[in-house]
Amino acid sequence: MKSILSELRNEVLRRIKPKPEERERLRTVADSLLSRIENLAQSEKIRCAPVLVGSAARGTWLSGDHDLDIFLAIPPNEDLNRALELARKVAPIYEEKYAEHAYVHAIIDGFDIDLVPCFHLESASCMKSAVDRTPFHNKYVTSRIKGLEDEVLLIKQFMKGAGVYGSELRIGGFSGYLAELLILHYDSFLAALEAASSWKPGEIIDLEGHSSRSHQEPLVVIDPIDPSRNVAAALTLDKMMQFTAASRCFLRQPALNFFFPPEQRPLSDQELLEYIEERSSLFILIEFSSPNVVDDVLFPQLRKAEQSIRALIERQEFSVLRSDVGCYGIKAFILLELDVWALPNVRRSIGPPVWVEMHLDRFISSHPSPLSGPYIENGHAIVEIPRKFTRVQDLLLKEMARLSLGKHISEEICQGYNIYIGAELARIKDIDFRIFLADYMMAKTRII
Repeated sequence: MKSILSELRNEVLRRIKPKPEERERLRTVADSLLSRIENLAQSEKIRCAPVLVGSAARGTWLSGDHDLDIFLAIPPNEDLNRALELARKVAPIYEEKYAEHAYVHAIIDGFDIDLVPCFHLESASCMKSAVDRTPFHNKYVTSRIKGLEDEVLLIKQFMKGAGVYGSELRIGGFSGYLAELLILHYDSFLAALEAASSWKPGEIIDLEGHSSRSHQEPLVVIDPIDPSRNVAAALTLDKMMQFTAASRCFLRQPALNFFFPPEQRPLSDQELLEYIEERSSLFILIEFSSPNVVDDVLFPQLRKAEQSIRALIERQEFSVLRSDVGCYGIKAFILLELDVWALPNVRRSIGPPVWVEMHLDRFISSHPSPLSGPYIENGHAIVEIPRKFTRVQDLLLKEMARLSLGKHISEEICQGYNIYIGAELARIKDIDFRIFLADYMMAKTRII
């Protein structure tokens, strides 16, 4: 087993560890940007210290990743907008984005660059916003990670292979910083997997042993520089257990495809139609224009809309087998798969016990023309009345726009939407959507 693990380790690192020329190119681009920002700050008379942060600064980035995060730190008594103005002048073409506050995204020399204003603080206890933590994260990890960089690369690639890497709300997985903290805590990739293979909800990791605050998330990893914060707050229970199961399976039978699973192939029209026929369920896709917001705003609203629509459907006694959300191109969508989508015209309405005369009168008068009844069953008054909706698509067309779907989703739904039913899904040819459908139809996770 040791020899197999050693061979696997060497082969994975050969593929994911940046080559010297790749490191040199990153260093050259980063140094050039830092120097340019310093010169611009001097010319604009802005006190600003640019700092390279993240995996690029710590040597824990995977080969092929071309992301640079540069924080523009200004004194805490100055206006953060001055740093934002500086960021706008770094690249001729840029996109302004917004997290807790505005920052600039640009592509420079083939690298995705985020230029983030923050305050230069002496202590993490003086933080004014969430981004002010990041330079302290950088110092903490950089001072401890020396000699463990390969272990971080291995666990990141393993998480990617397991489909659990990325703390964006679209994914709900592990952030790069969280992966680094796991290595700092467990000392190696294999030790982290051995521990994770027996994780249960409620697992707590506190590297510095300085937090007494209670957290409710499935995995709690106390931020070493901010004891009130759980670094794993964005990690969902399903992604946590997905990592636990993958760790257990790998330790039992290590293989290269844990790190590099086959790429999902988009479904062809024929394959899609065969899946739909085989399942004999009803697929309904609600498609609308994607709001112009970042994914961490879009996906919570998509999930909220998904749950609201499911609740509407199930209140009317239809049944949703499974559902999911996503986006492709300029479109967002909610996919519903129903195992009960048509109902008879008649439904039962159960009233109060017959001995509760006041409530009984109100119940009978509210159903003046039942199909059958009233009659008594188990001491209760029963009437059989016409169902308002016998087909789920009629329900959605009539009632969906009235739901609370999230501000941006509601606005887009009100502007118009498309509904695709069953085989009509094949009309959507987008490759990303077809890959999404392939993942949905072939849903399978290593569990044992």
